Amino acid sequence: MGLVSLNRVLLKAKEQGYAVGAFNFVNMEALQGIMDAALEAHAPVILQTTEGAIEYAGIGYLAALAKTAAETAGIDVVLHLDHGKHLETVMLAIRHGYTSVMMDASDKPYEENLSATKGVVRIAHMVDVSVEAELGQLQGIEDKVKVGEAEATLVDPDQAGTFVRETGVDAFAPAIGTSHGAFKFKGTPRLDMERLDRVASLTRIPLVLHGASSVPADIVKKANTYGAAIKGTAGVPDDIMKQAIKRGICKVNTDTDLRLSFTASIREELGKHPEEFDLRKILGPTRQAVKAMVLNRIEVFGSAGKG
Repeated sequence: MGLVSLNRVLLKAKEQGYAVGAFNFVNMEALQGIMDAALEAHAPVILQTTEGAIEYAGIGYLAALAKTAAETAGIDVVLHLDHGKHLETVMLAIRHGYTSVMMDASDKPYEENLSATKGVVRIAHMVDVSVEAELGQLQGIEDKVKVGEAEATLVDPDQAGTFVRETGVDAFAPAIGTSHGAFKFKGTPRLDMERLDRVASLTRIPLVLHGASSVPADIVKKANTYGAAIKGTAGVPDDIMKQAIKRGICKVNTDTDLRLSFTASIREELGKHPEEFDLRKILGPTRQAVKAMVLNRIEVFGSAGKG
């Protein structure tokens, strides 16, 4: 089938009231685990790479892996640039066949964000590439950039409405209270649902939830059992996620959950078999670990059978 645009999968999701999982990958095993789950569930899937992933693995390798996965998949597969902070990287992604890009100038003044995003939309739409943008900032690590609590801001709904109209973006990520990484909340997890309702009514396009991993306690426990030191974690509970989807979230970014599953699998394999040095036996089980996590997320998002 080949790669399809983000617009194609998200407009369908918005119309039918489910969300599509957007899963970050940096290597072949993680990608295979994501695709195995999407194929088994017959769910549309968004494969994401950040600028950091591109720096680590090379955009040519990542794009080739995604294109190969999509060729015979029989489901809708999108290749998306997550948190594109630099115009050069956004253009590089488009040239390498990405079907969706995020122009993330959310750390810049509003007018600068608006101008940069409009420019990307103008170019990307000429070649049928979708564009995502963001207003507000999430606390935590956005790829390689740390955003402190003092710098984190929630989106202004009225400003969001104006931004979407003037830029013509296809998807919009409002900051409504999540954060990046495994330590999302202090105290009871909550999202600003009233703010989300307001953004949805004023923008009327598919919305994206960043910092949306669930951070399962059993996966963290497994990692810690085999030598990790991950404490004080908190993710987005499934019931809150489902509420957000009902209120307009159509794309859910998931990275931390996959990192934790991948890492816990490697630690378990090496812990049980310290004599092992065959990379196939060490890395092979990570595919099943990632697959299990993605299947869980697909069920929560309601996208099974929508591929």
